[in-house]
Amino acid sequence: MNFTGKVILVTGASSGIGAATALHLAKLDAKLAITGRNVEQLDKVSESCQSVSKNKPLVIQADLTSEEDTKRIIDTVVKHYQKLNVLVNNAGILEAGSIENTSLEQYDKIMNVNVRSIYHLTMLAVPHLISTKGNIVNVSSVNGLRSFPGVLAYCVSKAAVDQFTSCTALELASKGVRVNSVNPGVTLTNLHKNSGIDQQAYQNFLERSKETHALGRVGNPEEVAKAIAFLASDDASFTTGEHLTVDGGRHAMCPR
Repeated sequence: MNFTGKVILVTGASSGIGAATALHLAKLDAKLAITGRNVEQLDKVSESCQSVSKNKPLVIQADLTSEEDTKRIIDTVVKHYQKLNVLVNNAGILEAGSIENTSLEQYDKIMNVNVRSIYHLTMLAVPHLISTKGNIVNVSSVNGLRSFPGVLAYCVSKAAVDQFTSCTALELASKGVRVNSVNPGVTLTNLHKNSGIDQQAYQNFLERSKETHALGRVGNPEEVAKAIAFLASDDASFTTGEHLTVDGGRHAMCPR
């Protein structure tokens, strides 16, 4: 698997799955553009990438909920590299909340980050991906494929990402552009911590996750990164509209 000469844009690349994906793709000789809100963390990721690759990533500080920033991301990448081969839509947030205690503000926040920003960025990227016969990998979740209580808006947003993946895969297939998603289970990132969960509750959640994942453990970002790289590579040249679960078998679990 090799990405020599390929330009790849990774969103939400300052930590977690996005950072791991950037580092893994750097090892595979990709020319990277990484974006996120925390420029200090992005710079650290860039340094890590440069330690394993001769290519220096293009760092773009941006907020994907800003239409101006989203447009600037694509314009900057294309101006710098003259093309775009792969878009990895990774940026996303999680917040707890049920139909009884959620709010429209929470719903709007999660949908804006997890769905609207992907919709907009993909719209802008598609003409360039058509030119290169490139592809898109969306980072969804097992929550898009299965239902879980207590994270309603998040589940709705990831189900939307899966439908967006399927629809755009069909729409762009005739143009030679593939669109797929990865659907991770619980993965060791800052996603849950950033949702406001306290440390003890988080540790309890991880312990419980050993029982809810068939392989008896949670995942790590590098495992998801490798799945993203596969879908983005020519090794997956006949794969589009796929929702690839990287969840230790969680999607296949049933209560007993």
